[in-house]
Amino acid sequence: MADYLDRLHHVAIQVEDIQESVKWYTNNFSCEVEYHDNTWAMIQFENTCLALTTKNEHPSHFAIEARDISEYQHLGDIDKHRDDTKFIYVNDPSHNTVEIISEEDDDELFILYDDEE
Repeated sequence: MADYLDRLHHVAIQVEDIQESVKWYTNNFSCEVEYHDNTWAMIQFENTCLALTTKNEHPSHFAIEARDISEYQHLGDIDKHRDDTKFIYVNDPSHNTVEIISEEDDDELFILYDDEE
């Protein structure tokens, strides 16, 4: 049995208009906007985040938090987002896109969950 289970960080969906989508989600659900610009937004819900992206920015995907992203190098090359978050995009056997994500300081990803433990 594993020492810990991996955690879902976010689900990303493609939208036509970031601002319109942010407004729709925040008007209809209890959530907070962590970040937004014209190409993507991150919306925080109690148990996970929803990323809104434009079609040319990121593929639709879900992201798994990695405590040590180097453990996943066998799946693909490690790259960095503009916020210095490390990531690897891979496809599962059914061609779903999975992002493995880790920050330079891996503890930052887990702050959200520390109060629960």
